[in-house]
Amino acid sequence: MPTSDTMFARYGGLPFVTRFVLNFYDRVLASDRLAPYFAHADMQRLVEHQAKFVSSVMGGPPSYTPSMLRDAHERFDIDDAAFDELLGLFRTTLQDATIAGADVETMMASLNALRPHVVHARKIM
Repeated sequence: MPTSDTMFARYGGLPFVTRFVLNFYDRVLASDRLAPYFAHADMQRLVEHQAKFVSSVMGGPPSYTPSMLRDAHERFDIDDAAFDELLGLFRTTLQDATIAGADVETMMASLNALRPHVVHARKIM
């Protein structure tokens, strides 16, 4: 059970995170660069998984390992530019949700640290 000193608890737990993730994916699906990655996704299932993931990044229950992230993303040709845009939309969504600046920076650093497990663009020589 997360303690009250986690971001997850301070911002309202799963109900907050679920609203946040829905707002985030509204932005992602409006992106010309990012929307194609989700063209065939079961968005309800994806939102549920992402809510668990964001909860864990905020100090809630753990829900992933780096190898799970790698396995889930390796079939996609995700490059650094797409990952950077995704992070930018995530930051904007956090700021619009009135997350404290220090918490935004903590979450962004945590997400950026996962880049090697998500970015799998094929190198063309």
